[in-house]
Amino acid sequence: MTTAPQRVGSGGPYEDVVGYSRVVFAEPFAFVAGCTATVDGSVQHIDDPYEQTITAFGVAERALQAVGLELADVVQTRMYVVDMAHQHEVGRAHRLVFGQVRPVATMVGVAALVDPLMLVEVEVVGYRTGGLPR
Repeated sequence: MTTAPQRVGSGGPYEDVVGYSRVVFAEPFAFVAGCTATVDGSVQHIDDPYEQTITAFGVAERALQAVGLELADVVQTRMYVVDMAHQHEVGRAHRLVFGQVRPVATMVGVAALVDPLMLVEVEVVGYRTGGLPR
């Protein structure tokens, strides 16, 4: 029996404006939309790509938890970096969060993100079978 995808928002400032969910669980995959260091509507850790990356992955982790997954379930990550001079700090943060999980990963340079204070945006894909909850 196939279940309908579960769509969960986080209350982020762009979700209603753009019309998307923070996470969609379509078993066996959980797709987490782009996450930044925006917390309670404001960008955190101005000019600090490492801390922005840690914060963005924290947003992604909470999204996964909303559908019963955890960081150990992540099979793919993507990091969009405004200034590739920050790649080592972004990579260091990724290693801290996912060093034991070791998902496939992509890091690309982009011209801009939605707010000029944002240095990095991340996406994650989780994988788990067996339905909800865990």
